This record gives sequence, C-alpha cells and structure tokens, in this order.
Amino acid sequence: MNEDRTMVQQTEMDTPIRRTFVDETVRRTPSGAEVARRIVVFVFGIVQLLIALRIVLLLVGADRANALVRAIYDVSGVLVAPFEGILRTDAMSAGGSVLDLSALVALIGWTILELVIIGAIGIARREP
Repeated sequence: MNEDRTMVQQTEMDTPIRRTFVDETVRRTPSGAEVARRIVVFVFGIVQLLIALRIVLLLVGADRANALVRAIYDVSGVLVAPFEGILRTDAMSAGGSVLDLSALVALIGWTILELVIIGAIGIARREP
C-alpha cells in the first residue's frame, strides 16, 4: 500500500521545492525456522514442566489416589522411562519423600535434546 503525497513549498525566490513522502506498511512475519523453533521450545517446555511436577510431587509425597497426581505420574512416567537404569539407583527415599533420580536425568536429557534440535534449526535459518 504505497501512497505518494507531494508537498510543494515556495521559497523566498519563488522557486518551488518538491518533496515526496511515501507511506508504506511493512508486515513482518517470522520465518519457517523461527516458527519451528518456537514450537520446539513450547513442546519441550511442556515435557520439562511435567517432569518437574513429577519430581516435586514425589518429593512432597503427593497422594497417588488423586486423579490429577496419578495423571501427572502416568504421563511423566512415559517421558522418564527411556532414562531409567542409567544410574545404579533410580530413586532415593526418606520417609514419605522420594527423589526420583531417573526424572532428574530425564530432565537433563530432554533439555539437551531440545538444545540440539534448536541448534539444528539455527543452522537452517536464513536470518543473520
């Protein structure tokens, strides 16, 4: 949408000076690589949130009979499963609290995977 407006001014010597102004609207949208990066950050953010919730709920000894707690354990269990067995012990417990070491390893592992994917997307970006 370009609109030219011309303004003519008279100087002291009655010589017209012509000035042109152009109104232009520029619409910027993120590139495909930027959209992909945002999606990766969002998805891995949800994964990291679920694993962090699992760690906290196990530490405070949340009641597994509660439907929400059970749902978080079930979903995060799938995300933690690939990282079980990496350490000699998967969890440490004291009283009613459990420190899920596998979940901590999973949190680190998913974060590293996120950084690798974001790095690969960064290679494909065209912007400086």
